[in-house]
Amino acid sequence: MIAARASLLSLSLVIVAPLTTAALAEEAENVATVHGLSLYDDPALPADFTHFPYVNPEAPKGGRLVRSAIGSFDTTNPFIIRGTPATGLAQIYDTLMVSNPDEPFSMYGLLAEGIRLAPDRQWIEFDLHPEARFHDGEPVTAEDVVFSFETLRDEGQPFYGAYYADVTSVQVLDEDTVRFEFAENNSRELPLIIGQLPVLPAHFWADREFTAPTLEPLLGSGPYRIAAVEPSRRIVYQRVDDYWGKDLPVNRGRYNIDRLIFDYYRDQTVALEAFKAGNLDMRIESSARQWATAYDFPAANEGFVKRLSVPDGQPAGMQAYVMNLRRDKFRDARVREAINLAFDFDWLNDNLFYGAYQRTHSFFENSDMAAQGMPSEAELAILEPFRDELPARVFEEPLPIEQPEDMRARLAKALELFRDAGYEVRDGVLIDSRTGRPFTLEVLLFDTQFERVVQPLLRNLSRLGVQGSIRTVDVNQYLNRLRSFDFDMIVGSFPQSANPGNEQREYWTSEYADSPQSRNLIGLSNPVIDALVERLIRAESREQLDTAARALDRVLRWGFYVIPQWFLGETRIALWDKFAYPQPFPEYNLDLDAWWVDPERDTAITNRQRR
Repeated sequence: MIAARASLLSLSLVIVAPLTTAALAEEAENVATVHGLSLYDDPALPADFTHFPYVNPEAPKGGRLVRSAIGSFDTTNPFIIRGTPATGLAQIYDTLMVSNPDEPFSMYGLLAEGIRLAPDRQWIEFDLHPEARFHDGEPVTAEDVVFSFETLRDEGQPFYGAYYADVTSVQVLDEDTVRFEFAENNSRELPLIIGQLPVLPAHFWADREFTAPTLEPLLGSGPYRIAAVEPSRRIVYQRVDDYWGKDLPVNRGRYNIDRLIFDYYRDQTVALEAFKAGNLDMRIESSARQWATAYDFPAANEGFVKRLSVPDGQPAGMQAYVMNLRRDKFRDARVREAINLAFDFDWLNDNLFYGAYQRTHSFFENSDMAAQGMPSEAELAILEPFRDELPARVFEEPLPIEQPEDMRARLAKALELFRDAGYEVRDGVLIDSRTGRPFTLEVLLFDTQFERVVQPLLRNLSRLGVQGSIRTVDVNQYLNRLRSFDFDMIVGSFPQSANPGNEQREYWTSEYADSPQSRNLIGLSNPVIDALVERLIRAESREQLDTAARALDRVLRWGFYVIPQWFLGETRIALWDKFAYPQPFPEYNLDLDAWWVDPERDTAITNRQRR
């Protein structure tokens, strides 16, 4: 993650003079040391909890889990801009705190044995477990925490700069204590965000370049280590038998499977056949058609393969066709609205998706943060200062946006919008009357499975004279084009948690519009949206957060920046029936780390596959 710089580390150490350390200690003296934090109230689990309530603390260890990854990889460093990282690398790193998948807004100490948060949330201190160790036996220290934060912020992906923007300083107080100080108007969530910091070994990176891709098995302190790397083919993780944190309450009953293996395949079709042949143990199915039709094969009919649908307790977020505003042709909102009108979700759902999906409307779909109807008084209080800079429709028309049901009427409306924007149809081709150039649109993909979904959209657009095409490339080329924003339209996603916060900067704000590999895929650079994002981040209550999210959602939706697609509200899992798992599932997140291999069923399946 971070190429070590001795200067960074030494700087962090000399910042804290003895007098400053004493003053900080006095300030923290009256602040209680706690085992966890919650966003608004106290965490649900007491200080003496022994394990997360949903896990099986007696789950057996052993076995392996083989899953697929699509494409290829060329680095084991997931934190930098360069390279395509292997799947699963988070398993080798510990963080300061960890979420409970059965709670929406709480985190508990992992590397942090104790936590002190200022009453005004202006600073936080972490006491590290003295026994915390990296896989080479070296202790995890406060210096490693400072090194990790500064390196990720300064040399990592743009995401980290956005996430940590309101941290004003980080200081080593002693070998096992680190302190973060925050800007005056920091977000309420920021202390929990800092708790998610992956801690990297400063000594390991001291003679390595952090920003260069590598295939070296990198060093961490987590429950797994990298056991084998076969570039573009396979990566294997081995459970660490002497993992320092295996008996912590947040880990007991978790990380039960000995080997986690990710085999790489060209596309999902090949991966599905590998699963049916028994070469893969589990598959998270993204295709409604495959879920409905592809699991009628001997092993499934004999009961050796089963399927699960696990409810998703998080907001659905936004999956969409994303238009690139860095292209001049998409800068007119009338053009973007016209393209939206050509999307026929109902036809897709009836003819390709077996009626499995619901239409997405909101960037915070399936949550109380989704804007509905006309703006409330609380929303208007946020939006009114920007009335002159926003479309009148934000204030005058309700959500969801109404569209004619009949496709002919929708395309007629789309053509009218194109004409208002300066286009005309000549000999069946939509032409920019100012330049004489035809309107072309290329959808960039990396998975052939999605081509059949894109084609109906392009077919409808062709009726308007748009010259549309699909370009399907390998994953590495796709990522390279994504990093440089070299696309007209892609299928992108903006996932959301139950508590959106600092990550919204990277999704929507001007600072990240031209930052390579940022998640501002649209290329948004709008001062009003920037201000709305900051309002959301700095919300002081759940009510304020919901209202700020609805105001932002309303403005984004009336911008027609994306064509919203669909959501399911559950995770579809197909698996060879050798796994056991706690039930009921945790409410807010699927936790595969709490699963284990059942030895008897594993033997039965192995014998069946050897026939």
